[in-house]
Amino acid sequence: MLGLLPQEELNRLLPHFEEVTLTLGQSLCESGQHMNYVYFPLDSIVSLLCVMENGASTEIAVVGYEGVVGVSLFMGGETTPSRAIVQSAGKAIRLKGQLLKNEFYRAGPMQRLLLRYTQALLTQMAQTAVCNRHHNLDQQLCRWLLLSLDRLGLEERVCECYSVVKDEYDRLLNHHNVM
Repeated sequence: MLGLLPQEELNRLLPHFEEVTLTLGQSLCESGQHMNYVYFPLDSIVSLLCVMENGASTEIAVVGYEGVVGVSLFMGGETTPSRAIVQSAGKAIRLKGQLLKNEFYRAGPMQRLLLRYTQALLTQMAQTAVCNRHHNLDQQLCRWLLLSLDRLGLEERVCECYSVVKDEYDRLLNHHNVM
């Protein structure tokens, strides 16, 4: 997402970026807690969960390299009723929430980018609700897997075992070599 900013905007923010490692299951935001930072995942995935009073939760969206965790900060709230949990470990850029709010209120390229991302995120949340209500578990799982794969760069992160098996299937079952 940050790569979509004009270079001059990016250069101005660069000194404030902090690269962090996100670990599987790490909480970036808890329901109702004040948010001090926003996170721009680089090669990690974060699940946004809606949390019930009894502790039960449901995933409402996933955020990867295309987005930011902490939309509520620049949309006027300091807290959110959702929870953000790292689903796939990796790196992220962390930025103080107040700095992002300052950028947002400058009404420049960052604001336009964040508003467009928020529209896409709202679409994902709405479609997730529809999918969870109207589609079968197999369809929901496939949607979730594709959303995750879109955000992972899977072949860059996988061990050599994947390519050994894939190459062997391709070699042995290539439609030119079968008959």
